[in-house]
Amino acid sequence: MRVLHVAAEVFPLAKTGGLADVVAALPVAQAQQGADVRLLLPGLPSVMDGVQHARPVIDIGSCFGALRVRLLLARMPGSALPVYVLDAPYLYRRSGSPYGNHAGEEWPDNLQRFALLGWVAAHLAADDADLRWHAEVVHAHDWHAALACAHVADHPASEVRSVFTIHNMAFQGLFPLHDWPLLGLASRHMSPAGLEFHGQLSFMKAGLQYAHRVTTVSPTYAREIATPEFGFGLDGAVRSRGADVTGILNGIDAEIWNPATDAAIAERYDLARPQGKHACRRALQAELGLAADERSLLLAVISRLSAQKGLDLLLAALPQLVAAGVQLVVQGGGDASLEAAFRMAQEAHPGRVHVHIGYDEARAHRTIAGADAIAIPSRFEPCGLTQMYGLRYGTLPIARRVGGLADTVRDAATTLGNGFVFDEATPMALAAAVLRAARLRAQDPAAWQTLQQRGMAADQAWAGAARQYLQLYRDAAGRPGTSLTGGGAGGAGGAR
Repeated sequence: MRVLHVAAEVFPLAKTGGLADVVAALPVAQAQQGADVRLLLPGLPSVMDGVQHARPVIDIGSCFGALRVRLLLARMPGSALPVYVLDAPYLYRRSGSPYGNHAGEEWPDNLQRFALLGWVAAHLAADDADLRWHAEVVHAHDWHAALACAHVADHPASEVRSVFTIHNMAFQGLFPLHDWPLLGLASRHMSPAGLEFHGQLSFMKAGLQYAHRVTTVSPTYAREIATPEFGFGLDGAVRSRGADVTGILNGIDAEIWNPATDAAIAERYDLARPQGKHACRRALQAELGLAADERSLLLAVISRLSAQKGLDLLLAALPQLVAAGVQLVVQGGGDASLEAAFRMAQEAHPGRVHVHIGYDEARAHRTIAGADAIAIPSRFEPCGLTQMYGLRYGTLPIARRVGGLADTVRDAATTLGNGFVFDEATPMALAAAVLRAARLRAQDPAAWQTLQQRGMAADQAWAGAARQYLQLYRDAAGRPGTSLTGGGAGGAGGAR
């Protein structure tokens, strides 16, 4: 089966969050199971510099505001995975993130930048972009790639099937309605049953309305986004798709995230050699200037700093936690007020709190290996990967029972426990869970070790998810009654 994954980022070339890790690992796992898989990425500076053996496929010419657009075919670094790259310097060659500048402001031409991505994806499936290869399935990831589903549906002769994966419903790709002519789509799609969303254009809605199958990155999140609390106004569109919406839990790259082989950590360890975990703990305390306190619970946070991630709850609970002997290590960036507040916390609690603003992959590995527990107090969490990394490294997750966290973390009080779970999005509930973890570690080391061993022994690799996605593709292709306009999109009431 020929599968084209379409995304705005991929590790290690461009990464702002877990999306990049998924796009890096899932196609490789599918290729290992026999699929003919390729990627399509925008030609960001880091992508252009990082891919290998690039060669031109077709000169597209002038479109979507760019005077010169080319499609290249290359290889991912250190991999045989083929990757198409859209070389459009006017749209993509700029400093900043894939979505905006260094100040956090979105690029004003993001509509054209990501409309081009979806348009080319549909042409790669229509057999008129690369005459040597075309996709049978277009798998679009998040709103940046969602327009591919609409363009596939706009080609009535196509037998291609499209799959749209929602990695985070909160980011929807909303643009002014008067920019509709820039999309290159038929006018019939400019309606509440299409892309119109309360007087705006919604790229996310293009995926929801027109993809043959819609997935999210965990089963619980698939149920949550059909509710007003988590649907961000699109819960009606989700419900209207019915059984076409499913949740497939993300995996992790078990080769990159493996304490037995990890070159970034102080001492390697595994289930048979657990003592290396203690060496990593001592090394992390020494590196970050934390007190060499064996009795304290060493708690880590590796996250985008935002209200979604519940880190304001952690700040509110922090004085109580530090008073109880907890040490905290934070790595991340995002909301300027949260960054400033965590810096102030470090100044207020020397030797107990360390904060690093920004993301450093090797530091993340050292932090997860050295910490006793990792906190994920999210208000909503489509899947979450850091709790899985924590489990792999014997670092127990302390997580709110939402989304993928509910699917991966089971409370220590249960027979299959592997972490600590709380329900209310309050500082009090978070603090209670952290202090519960601290007490168990101090009072019952054997029970703590059992939780660690259970987490480290779990199979979280991508192979299972890859099989589920391949079966989903086959199911979509095997239903001749499915409409190429997406089917079940609903009318104005449900779609809006």
